[in-house]
This record gives sequence, structure tokens and C-alpha cells, in this order.
Amino acid sequence: MTGRTARIPADIELEDRILAGLTTRQLIKLSVTALVLYGGWALTRPWMPTVVYVALTLPVGVLITVVVLGRRDGVALDSLLVAAVRQRLQPRRRIATSGTPARIPDWLPTPPGERAAELDLPALGVSEAGVVDLGNDGIAAIAAASTVNFALRTPAEQDALVAAFGRWLHSLSEPVQLLVRTMHLELSDQIAQLRSRAPSLPHAALERAARDHASHLERLAARTDLLHRQIFIVVREPAGTSAARLLQRLAEAVELLAAAGITVTPLDAGQTTAVLSAACNPDTLITPSQGLAGADEVITTAAGRDDGS
Repeated sequence: MTGRTARIPADIELEDRILAGLTTRQLIKLSVTALVLYGGWALTRPWMPTVVYVALTLPVGVLITVVVLGRRDGVALDSLLVAAVRQRLQPRRRIATSGTPARIPDWLPTPPGERAAELDLPALGVSEAGVVDLGNDGIAAIAAASTVNFALRTPAEQDALVAAFGRWLHSLSEPVQLLVRTMHLELSDQIAQLRSRAPSLPHAALERAARDHASHLERLAARTDLLHRQIFIVVREPAGTSAARLLQRLAEAVELLAAAGITVTPLDAGQTTAVLSAACNPDTLITPSQGLAGADEVITTAAGRDDGS
């Protein structure tokens, strides 16, 4: 070890620039555009003035150049254009089916001529061990990870945390995703618990403090849109790999990241299902939980009814 520091680019997926700041993809598309426009000029030159041809094709060339070179939110405009066309050509209605042709239910208002397609979700199921079946894409498992306040650590402690995190990264042999989700924070349960437990506290001062804290949380929730973050580690293995190998990788993450002060907790089947449900429908009014019925479960009503019968 020489002790030299090697700088790593912040964006390791950045495409290489090979000529005039352009990538290979951009050069190919601009070259093809230039050849097509030149070929059109060569074919129309005998009967169309050059000035007229330039006036007609200049907007097209400028538009193609902007699309090829432009970016939005870090994504190339041509890639966004292709994605938009694909999305436009796909059916608007997705129906959950099991081997039968997708058909829009009669009770669902549908514009004339609109067709439906089968709802193709990446996750085919979740085993009892919390392993997600991705079909031909393999299997995956999810674990919740805690956070570490890096800024409040001393330089020596920061170096130790980075080294511990680096050891885990060096141990990876298959893809891993670090997922950070921002969700609305609902404090109604905590407020209700504070108010219900306040009278049972052993001292009047503690009771007043609990009630004051509950009132503070109510004011805070009324003034601010409260958010909280969830951090997950998603490990994946290719198709044909045993679930034991996947769970072993999670166990290695638990052990190696503990040295960095990060607590990794693998999710069970119910917790994994709840996370996947929330990711697929983040704006639902019903909080996903392991108590919700599955897609293949029969939903029955309780014996009693609201009208008393």
C-alpha cells in the first residue's frame, strides 16, 4: 500500500466522449442525419435550388440535433422520445389475468375502441422466507437498513465507516440496489398513544409533558407536510440460483454493514409484500400491510353488519 488516493468519478455510468465532446451514440445519429440530408440534396439538386432545399431541411436538422444532444433530468431526449412513443402505443388498461385473454370489465367506463392488455408485474410471488420470484429475471430479497449520521463523526470515525462500507461493496458479486423511498409521515397513532397513556404515568409532570408533546406533534402535522425516508437493500440472483444463496448474501450484508454502524434487517414475507404493494401504488389511501388480502385470496364479510342485522 503506497497510501495514494485515487479519485473515482461521481457518475461511473457516464458515456465516453470520443470526438468534440460527443459520445459514440450521438456521433452515429448525427452522421446518419448528415448523410441523409446530403443524399437528399444530391438527388434534388438538378431541379431544386440549394437555397430552397436548405430552407426546407434546416428546421429538420436543427430539431434532430436538439433531440440527439439535449437532455432532461439526466436522460437523453431521444431516449425520452422513444419511451413516449412506446408508452403511447401501449394499451391504457391493464387487467390482472391468469392465462385468459385480458378483457375490460363491463362495469368499467371505457372509451370506444380502447383495448386492454395483461398486467405484467415483475414480481410473480413472495415465498414464506421473503424471497421475491422475478421469473426469468431471477430472485430477489429485501432488507431494511438504518442510517448513520456521518457529518457528526470525527475524521477518524468517518474513515472507519467508509472502510467498512467499502468492504461490503468489494464483497458483492451480483447486482444490489440501494432504494431510498420518501413517504408521508402519519403521526395520528403516536398522538393517540401519548394521550391515552398520559394519565397512567407515575408523575403529574410526566403527564403534562406527554400531553404537551402530543399537542406539539398535532401543531407540527397541521403546519408542515411531514416526510420520512425508508432505506432498503435489494439483493438479486439470476434464475436457477437457490434461495439459500440469496439469504446468505443478506446475512453477509448484516455482518459487514454492522461494522459501519448500519443495522440491516431482512424483511419477512408479509413485510416484503407490503413494500412491493406500496411501491406499485404509492398514493393509495389504504396503508399497505401484511394484513391485506392477497390477489388470490377470497374476501369475506364479517358476521355482523353496520345496520345491526
